[in-house]
Amino acid sequence: MYSIEDPSGTSSHSGGAVQILGIDEKYLACSFPDPQQFWAKTNRLDFGHWGETKLAIEPQLLSASEFDTQVAAGYQVTPTLHQGVLPEQNCRWCYQVLPVYGWGQPQQLQQATAGWLSYLPIFEPGWQVLMAHGLATGWIEWQGTRYEFSNAPIYGEKNWGRSFPEKWFWLNCNSFNETAGLALTAGGGRRKVLWMKEEVAMIGIHYQSRFYEFVPWNSQISWQIQPWGEWRLQATNEDVRVELIGTTDAAGTMVSTPTEQGLVLGCRDTLKGLLSIDLQTRQGEIIVRANSHLAGLETGGTGWDRAWLKNSRSEAAFLFS
Repeated sequence: MYSIEDPSGTSSHSGGAVQILGIDEKYLACSFPDPQQFWAKTNRLDFGHWGETKLAIEPQLLSASEFDTQVAAGYQVTPTLHQGVLPEQNCRWCYQVLPVYGWGQPQQLQQATAGWLSYLPIFEPGWQVLMAHGLATGWIEWQGTRYEFSNAPIYGEKNWGRSFPEKWFWLNCNSFNETAGLALTAGGGRRKVLWMKEEVAMIGIHYQSRFYEFVPWNSQISWQIQPWGEWRLQATNEDVRVELIGTTDAAGTMVSTPTEQGLVLGCRDTLKGLLSIDLQTRQGEIIVRANSHLAGLETGGTGWDRAWLKNSRSEAAFLFS
């Protein structure tokens, strides 16, 4: 998880960070306090942050070999490359990425996750699933052990704004038992829309070169999310319906998320959740039923003293359609 806050350097929490939820769900974090060492392209997803280096040039994208020899602490990311080194945390990584699914119907232009109005700065935060599914090949050195992998499932999203939602949940999985080519992302939150607040959720499923979308302007979505341990969602649109059940016995790991006061440990995650998905037509024909023990499950924000129950119909449709 890469982040940059107030890159102008005008606030007390300006700077960047890398967080990693790794082997056995152990957590590593490293800050990069100098925002001037952060760089990013304005027209594509190329960005990075240098910590320790002897290079006397402006921070920029380097070849993988040059980065390896010239940058002692930092990272760089493109749509097809992730590379970084955190020397104090004894962690390095370099892997190539082959995107498979973006967001929306395959072979078509990338679709806005939160509808076309999300292109405007009216939602807090902004959210875009960049890559619902891809394949990663390379290596990670973690606490003295090198792990090499080929065609491992990978997912990518981007968030922007002043803070994460007041309260939210998230489910993600693109590695299902005996079911190839299936990728799921679901999430919901209580977020700001201009001067208002709303509670919304969505589910996106890529399967066999089709995209099934459940969003407030085309579906009825309900959820029952426990403070931790159980996630249940149901959604129906004109053509299909889906039920998701995520569970975990793990305690989860706290990670940091952006707030208006800087990064705060306010989010609990596991990447070893159990997840079942049941996608059918409205007539009851099964499209896919699948299970996984490698799901990402998350709750975050405040107000988790009890379960979050919601029967969401189309009350938010006017905001998006």
